[in-house]
Amino acid sequence: MTVVPPPWALAAAGLLGLLTLGAAVLDGVLSARAAGTHVRTGLTRPIGEIARLMRQRRRVTVAADTLLWRIGGAGLLVMALMIITVVPLGKWTLFDLDVGVVWFNAMDVLAWAFVWLTGWGANSAHSLVGGYRFLAHGLAYELPLMFALVAPAVAASSLNVATIAAAQQNLWFALWMPVAFLVYCMGVLAIAVWGPFSPALAPDTAGGVTAELSGLDRLLFLGGRYALLVAGAAFAVPMFLGGGSGPLLPAWMWVLVKTLALLTAFIWLRRRLPAVRPDLFMEVGWVVLLPAVLLQDLLVAGIALGRS
Repeated sequence: MTVVPPPWALAAAGLLGLLTLGAAVLDGVLSARAAGTHVRTGLTRPIGEIARLMRQRRRVTVAADTLLWRIGGAGLLVMALMIITVVPLGKWTLFDLDVGVVWFNAMDVLAWAFVWLTGWGANSAHSLVGGYRFLAHGLAYELPLMFALVAPAVAASSLNVATIAAAQQNLWFALWMPVAFLVYCMGVLAIAVWGPFSPALAPDTAGGVTAELSGLDRLLFLGGRYALLVAGAAFAVPMFLGGGSGPLLPAWMWVLVKTLALLTAFIWLRRRLPAVRPDLFMEVGWVVLLPAVLLQDLLVAGIALGRS
């Protein structure tokens, strides 16, 4: 694994930006098809929305904690940038951390703070309700997600992301630890406040945590959600989908292909799965998902022990 010089972080940020824009365009196209309008409308909608929000003047509510509010709004985008720093692109990476899996978990927990600060800082009832809804979802998905990442780490006997990817040369982890993979994908959707986990942004609370966001603040928050989907899909590639392994194409291209495939699935699922009530999902998370992931970890540990 080759650690590239720090200036390459700008290229990584640019690639993340392109994939984020691509995710927004794909979501726009699927929205246009669902609404029965022309696909061209969906293709141009994200660009038009970006231009509109960049021109829009920021609104500020009465007695808002502006600093915390803006930290929360921009935090999701920063979090996505930090996640991709440990994702190997073929043989290259920005940080080859021995504890890359722990790094992802640390970044994941920051979503709690950033979404909550977005709801709290506005000093608005609707935003605050949205923040509480996200915390309720977080209480249900966080532990299953953490234990889902334990499975590939145990199978590879390492917390290093590149080592975990290299351990899948013969068989992808997603194929023999499907419960961990599915729970991880669910966790990515929840971190990005996406699809079934969007009650924090629900219309019944005027948009929840985004109710009072406007202008650049709103653009950064919404862009951060798409960026987290990209970062989550990219991190799944070395953890569960074999990293850059594959025929014909170079390793770095396989990483991009697998990332785009999983990202497309995330975007498509937005309209295919119903929203999940936070109170019901808390019960499912603790009673169903957590025991299922622990059993998966136990099975993986037994197999790893037998191999050793």
